[in-house]
Amino acid sequence: MENHIATVTEAVTESNTAISVGSGSLKVYATPAMLALIEKAACKAIENALNEGETSVGTLLNVKHLAATPVGMQVEATAELLERDGRKLTFAVKAYDECGLIGEGTHERFIVYSEKFTEKTYSKLNK
Repeated sequence: MENHIATVTEAVTESNTAISVGSGSLKVYATPAMLALIEKAACKAIENALNEGETSVGTLLNVKHLAATPVGMQVEATAELLERDGRKLTFAVKAYDECGLIGEGTHERFIVYSEKFTEKTYSKLNK
């Protein structure tokens, strides 16, 4: 299996704090923001391995948020593809701020056909 690994970064701002996204009452980097950054890293890690018409969807996040990060710092998330089982992809994921590790765990995604997936999803509106 090819080595698929990617890292993405973002700044901690007022808009991605726990109080702003509704996941808590503190002005610190929100867990949902960290999870979104982790998913972004996983998508980037496999973007060149997908065939025409394919994309991936997140199905499982098992991540510990280990430390708080204040507004003004940078956060970096890394995803490394560990295993591919048919259409199921399993990643090892980690997140860091400028002082060290703030999150780690695993993330699963499934490869889907974009058009078919979207059609099936939006058919719910016709029921």
